[in-house]
Amino acid sequence: MSDALLSLTADATLLAAIARALATELRGGDTVLLEGPVGAGKSHFARAFIRAVLRNPAEEVPSPTFTLVQSYDGDPPVWHADLYRLSDPAEVEELGLLDAMEEAITLIEWPDRMGDVTGALRLRLTALDDPELRRVRLGTDGDPVRWRRIRRAVERAVFLHAHGWAGAQVAFLAGDASARRYFRVEQDGHSAVLMDADQATLVPYLRMTAWLAARDFAVPAILASDQAQGLALIEDFGDAQLARIVEAEPDRAAELYPQVAALLARLASHPPVPGIMALDGAEMARQVGMFAEWYPGAVGAGADAQAAAAEIAPCIAALHDRLCADLPAVTSLRDFHAENILLTPDGRLGLLDFQDSVAAHPAYDLVSALHDARRAIPAEVERASIAVFLAETGLDPDRFDAAFALLGAQRNLRIMGIFTRLCIRDGKPRYLAFMPHVWSLIGRETAHPALSELAARVARIPAPTPDLIERIRSRCRP
Repeated sequence: MSDALLSLTADATLLAAIARALATELRGGDTVLLEGPVGAGKSHFARAFIRAVLRNPAEEVPSPTFTLVQSYDGDPPVWHADLYRLSDPAEVEELGLLDAMEEAITLIEWPDRMGDVTGALRLRLTALDDPELRRVRLGTDGDPVRWRRIRRAVERAVFLHAHGWAGAQVAFLAGDASARRYFRVEQDGHSAVLMDADQATLVPYLRMTAWLAARDFAVPAILASDQAQGLALIEDFGDAQLARIVEAEPDRAAELYPQVAALLARLASHPPVPGIMALDGAEMARQVGMFAEWYPGAVGAGADAQAAAAEIAPCIAALHDRLCADLPAVTSLRDFHAENILLTPDGRLGLLDFQDSVAAHPAYDLVSALHDARRAIPAEVERASIAVFLAETGLDPDRFDAAFALLGAQRNLRIMGIFTRLCIRDGKPRYLAFMPHVWSLIGRETAHPALSELAARVARIPAPTPDLIERIRSRCRP
């Protein structure tokens, strides 16, 4: 077993919770070697794991003591082997186990009967004086990145156990461009969402949750949290994302987006949250530097385009001072789009993913919602939503229009840089599909007369044609 060793004491409930947590991380081709004496809990672990993969807590999972191998048609398939009665290691091949290890998740009890296995997760169970407890030790000589995810899965299981949710079924719910991940947990007819982040993310999330709730915005209740671990159990608002609703029923966009605008107008009526970062001209310039850093080089742009990209940040800072600095900043939820807005069971607009809130121009979140990088909002819906926002805030339409265009251009140029980086550095190419739409938004935004200086610079930079997008994709990290 490698030096990357995790050791803890677990009862049967926690051991099953660990199995269910690991089922969200392991993939076809992964092997778990289950070590320990008779009665240590190996089959108990395997049973919970298999039921989790099959998403059927009632699945009958007999011990393969006499059959040696049991297979299950999950996604991926699972093979469960008990090699205690194996008399010759050569028989492993006859069982089909070696072939199965190529594509299935394989759980192998008494793995010493088959010789050395590399790259596997080893789980060793040892009895303690208390017959209800076991010492659980995990380690691997495999990929250290995978090992970190295994360790994190165990930490999630321990957290759920500590807060009365150890028996919950766990299913991956969502991830995003950051390292945050979300899981739905269900137990005894109740559900919640497990937020897996880090301390730097969770602390502001909890602070913003309290601030928004105190002002009657619909945010998930906090059921349990561990700030040091970056884990929280939050109220489950369900699956009625604004994105899903308007995709299934496009006509509802005309109803829902003006409600979003009214919510943002109400948010803008409050002084900004104390202590949050100011998203002013200087900070916007710094952030849009992501575009010059990643996009031009990735598409093979020439020296003139590289120079134009480098000029964008100071141009945006100057334009912000000219077009946006006349209004006091308000709280901006920042990552505000249709995936992070839900229709709650009582018909309210529920908010998610607001831990990165900043103090920004009142138009910033409306730009984020209406000039969404992932979808096109109908022009008439955009106009109606802006009209609602202006009516409820009393802002000057002409000044607002110019600021709206600038903030949209800054945001979407930065997003172009982020999407490029996600592919090249982080191995996440799926965001490249949104690039043509984002570029079209930048074209609309920089067409505003007040942004002619910025438009001239953007015009010198190659647009993301299919060929150039493939060029970025070819550099994607494996």
